[in-house]
Amino acid sequence: MIEYIFFDTGLRDKFVEYAGRLDVPCILSDDSMGFLVAIAEEHPEPLLDDLENRYDELQDEQASMCEEAGEFNRLSGFLFNLPDGQSRLLPLNTDMANRLISNFSLEEIQGLFEAVAECTLNSNAGHLCKILEEQK
Repeated sequence: MIEYIFFDTGLRDKFVEYAGRLDVPCILSDDSMGFLVAIAEEHPEPLLDDLENRYDELQDEQASMCEEAGEFNRLSGFLFNLPDGQSRLLPLNTDMANRLISNFSLEEIQGLFEAVAECTLNSNAGHLCKILEEQK
């Protein structure tokens, strides 16, 4: 399967409509990152190129929409995993995200968020002194 991701349902629907005109069936799903459209890989190369070109056009349209709305200046996000393996996206104000990135690696930030998720879901009610004692 070839997957395309969209951040606006209107743009996703334009892509699905275009694929429909080319007789390409689509499978739609939602993801924590956006709206997914999947198609089978078994299509002729020129057809896949047409779809890729349409996707690129719609991504340019998405970028223009975000620039006009100022969205690139307001929100960022970090992907991390919950203890059960599910992925989550934590949206953050861009200023805060930039401060994190300037001081920590992406792996360290994800590790921090995963540690918070672990502690939240599997509460460790002990005091720091008790935790330190157990680690010895």
